Amino acid sequence: MKKIIPFGILFLILFASCTQQPSITLKNSLAEERSDEVIVFSREEIAAKIALEEGKLPFFKTDDKTIPSQVDDLDGDGLWDEVILLIDMKGNETIEATIELIAEADYPTFKKRTNLRQGIHQEDGSYKEVDNYKAVPVSEPFKIIAQGEGVTWENDKIAFRVYFDCRNVKDLFGKRKPVMVADDVHTPAIPDYHVLNDWGMDVLHCGSSLGSGGIALMRNDSLYRLGSTDVYEYQKIVEGPIRSVFDLKYSGWHVDGEEMEAVERITIYPGKYWFESDVTFYRCSEGDQIVTGIVTSQLKKEPFQFEAADFTCIGTHGVQSLNNDELGMAVIVPLSEAGKIGRTSDINWFEKGFKTVPEKGFSNIISETYYIGQKCKNAQPAKHYFFSVWGLDKDQWKTEEGFREYISDEAEKLSSPIQKL
Repeated sequence: MKKIIPFGILFLILFASCTQQPSITLKNSLAEERSDEVIVFSREEIAAKIALEEGKLPFFKTDDKTIPSQVDDLDGDGLWDEVILLIDMKGNETIEATIELIAEADYPTFKKRTNLRQGIHQEDGSYKEVDNYKAVPVSEPFKIIAQGEGVTWENDKIAFRVYFDCRNVKDLFGKRKPVMVADDVHTPAIPDYHVLNDWGMDVLHCGSSLGSGGIALMRNDSLYRLGSTDVYEYQKIVEGPIRSVFDLKYSGWHVDGEEMEAVERITIYPGKYWFESDVTFYRCSEGDQIVTGIVTSQLKKEPFQFEAADFTCIGTHGVQSLNNDELGMAVIVPLSEAGKIGRTSDINWFEKGFKTVPEKGFSNIISETYYIGQKCKNAQPAKHYFFSVWGLDKDQWKTEEGFREYISDEAEKLSSPIQKL
């Protein structure tokens, strides 16, 4: 016997189906609460949910609450490629977020929690921010041209910089407040970042090490610093409230009688004590490894290593900051890609005559470094994450156990990303 649906009910069903707002469903597969989680959707994924319109951008809500988001054009062709959501989720929670299209001019402004800075010295003593720039060629005399000596990237937790010259060593700033400082470093606002300020300070002594995540190539157990290349170029990709991305491009890298090229893409997100690095080597040989490392010049106890979720971790912790307090640094790489773990000698090669930059007492030979390698596949990026915490920021960071617990938690989250259903 057929059931007859009254016309009024049928109309409501059809009306609801026609007016149902496009949405996405997100699920936290872990039992623990997750804050400041980033979810990336491609343009194609969003287009499958809602018909895109020129001049409009996707905008997300859940329970009438706006979800912080950012729309990025990664390849510079004028069309956005990805949209990034920043969300907090309870353990095992599933949420549904609606999608709307909104005019570009009306897109909401979200709190700025990531930042990039490449400032180039001007004749009047100021620094002009640039989106693209090449360092002084190594064939010319050494010269510092960049604000804070390099490129700086930061979030509301910590800041990093890489020297924009042949040294190519990564350094870091500890923070006591969730503020952006890169624009003011090396200016009258923050003239000396080596002393303790209310916001924090430069906490790391780098010397001729790899600093806080510098890059090298390992070939036949020899380390070659990714530095002193013929061309060293900075290229900003995107800078926004919840994601900032840039490339460091190298060509004319002379290694063991060969000429190589490399690109490092660095990404930083809010609320994390780490940055993401994707390193690509071109013309590497079988058996080569991509290496990143941690300075050990002030380390007074043994470094550590362990496995967490899908990652291998190496790290250090102890009273080793320039403020004579606790500083922790670590690198995690995928288990499937992990290579050699080791420690260089502490020999001062500069004093032995290997003087790459006499003005800075710097030698291109890597020393005082604890490192980990990754399998190198020609023209294919290898991903790692570099962590750092400062005891003056938070009591948890005063102990190695507190730092290791954080690394393990983050490794678990990275291994089990928020599911897009």
